[in-house]
Formats: sequence, structure tokens, C-alpha cells
Amino acid sequence: MPGGPAFVDALQREWDAGNAVLPVDRRLPAPARAALLEAMAPAALVNAEGRHALAVGRHVEPGDALVMATSGSTGTPKGVILTHAAVAASAAATTARLGTSSADTWLACLPLAHVGGMSVVTRALHTGARLVVHDGFDARAVEAAARQGATVVSLVATALARVDPALFRVIVLGGSRPPAALPPNTHTTYGLTETGSGVVYDGRALDGVEVQIAADGEVLLRGPMLCREYRDGTTPLDPDGWLHTGDLGRWQPDGRLHVDGRRGEMIITGGENVWPEAVEAVLATHPRVADVAVAGVPDPEWGQRVVAWVVPEGGPPSLTDLKSLVSERLPAFCAPKELRLVDSLPRTALGKVQRYRLADPSTTTT
Repeated sequence: MPGGPAFVDALQREWDAGNAVLPVDRRLPAPARAALLEAMAPAALVNAEGRHALAVGRHVEPGDALVMATSGSTGTPKGVILTHAAVAASAAATTARLGTSSADTWLACLPLAHVGGMSVVTRALHTGARLVVHDGFDARAVEAAARQGATVVSLVATALARVDPALFRVIVLGGSRPPAALPPNTHTTYGLTETGSGVVYDGRALDGVEVQIAADGEVLLRGPMLCREYRDGTTPLDPDGWLHTGDLGRWQPDGRLHVDGRRGEMIITGGENVWPEAVEAVLATHPRVADVAVAGVPDPEWGQRVVAWVVPEGGPPSLTDLKSLVSERLPAFCAPKELRLVDSLPRTALGKVQRYRLADPSTTTT
């Protein structure tokens, strides 16, 4: 169903009937949608025409609220099961950290098939705040909603760049890396679908959330808003309830968590470790770089070489210029050894670069 009041009403009806809900991205092509439904095995499909029973469906457990599809970093779909208790815990902890109340109006304008969009809806429903739901992001519609009373919104970096942030009292920012100049009313978040939304705000864990850095640098999370299990019956939680995120991070001197990136995304070139996001942040400041992603590709001499995929602005930048720019701010081994010009970057609906797709020839022009 398109995002709007009818979607929220349908969600509430299914919850009242004791059912869990799998929001499906309407933009999925038919084969992908069919594969998703086969893997998730819902018992019924609800669309604008009504409610339709499906031939094969698997039960959920009492108290399950949502099954959120996630492709992670590999593209293989999984169904993350979130209970009503987990959703309520997330809503309460987020509300307490942001200082929002029932006097606020939340605007949901991110895809509802992703936890970043759906959590806005569930947060408002669980806290009694007013709610406005859009069918996707449109900058003019978002600004109009703010002028009509919306006070709190969840955005990704690309969306934030297209609106006047001063129109909102509070902005929650997730997805891809935040801009260098962050508006003062904006809070950066870290979380996964398995955590039901962001659980670390501005580098500090929400109330009730525990964070550990394992000996190998992996970020571990534990708290009441974590998922119950995956739809296939497996669980990402260890016996002590810790979620092993697959992200590597570290504590900063002021006690804030800094996440370097996915374990498999670190580039090892000539024995040196390079984090793509650190290089991307520097390259994004070049005036001829509209968008950029960095990843490692096999190299017979270096093991991996640093490659920059760049969407040019105006005219293409030169590799020499990009190397110089990076070397001014980071160790020289972080500088890209290859430049690939592209028309666009493969991203999720929430703006995260899908690095495993960067080498796909369909994403490149040179």
C-alpha cells in the first residue's frame, strides 16, 4: 500500500488481530517481490484493493509485530522479526533521548519497507505523538509538512541536503555518512535492522542499550529493542544476548563510539588498513565530486588497491587531484590508485552504498 493514513490503519488492524506485518517495497520488480514473499512466507497480502489470502504462510509467535526484510551487505534477503516489546522499547528510548513528546508531530518520509521509515510510524503509534506519513521522499512535500506543523523527521544525508533543516525542531539522521557540516538540530544515529532502528545517538548509547568493543574490534550491541530472530528460525544473537554487528569500531577519547565500517569493507593495501568512509569523506569535499564511493579491488602487487567510483560534478576530476587531496588529510596509502567515473552509485533506499555492487559493469561508464 502507498504510504499514508490507509497504510497506518491497515497496520493497526493487523496488529489488533494479533498478526505481524511485513512491509513490502512497492518499487520491487515482480521477480524480486515474488522471491521476497516466498522467503518470508506471509499468510496474506494487503494492498489498496483489500486483503488477500496466500497459498502458503508460516506462523509467527505471539507478540511478534514486524518482519523487516533486509539484504545486509551481501544482497541476500533476510527477515528480521521484531516484537511489540522491542518496538515499544525502541520508541521509549528514542523519545527519551530526543526529548520529543505527544505535542510533537513525526513526519515519515523514508521508505516504509525499511526500518528507518517504519520506525517513525511505530514510534508515533507507541508514544501517542501525531503522525504524518508520505509515500516516499519529496523535498517540497517535506518542507510543506514542516510548515503545516511537522516538528520531527527522520532523514538520510541525501534527503537532508535537499531541505531546509531549520524548518524542523529535531532531525534524526541515519543511512549513509553524515555531512561534514551538521545542522545543530540534527542527531546522527547508528543501528541496524536487527536493532529496530538507531540505538546509538551522536556516539552515545540509548538508555538500556549496552555496547562492547570485542577484542577484534567488532561492535557488539545488547538491549530490549533487539530482534527475536530471523524468519528462517536462526538468530543473530549469541547465548548472552549480544548482537555481533559485523561492524568494526572504537571508543573515542570523549567516550563516544566511532564506527569505522563493515568488517569486510576494510581495504588492506600493501599491509596497511584503509577505511573507505574516511577516504570518501575527504573526496566528497572536491568541487567536481557530486558523489563518491571507495572500495578495494584485487591487485597483484598491493593485495588490494584503493579505487574511487566518482559521479562527477561539472567536469570529471583527475586522479592526480584526488590523490593530492587525500594525501593532505590522510596517510598517503589511503589515496586512490584508480578512478572510475560513473553515472550513479548503487545505494539502498536509505542511501547506504552497496559496495558489493560497485564492480558491476552496469554501474560504470569508464
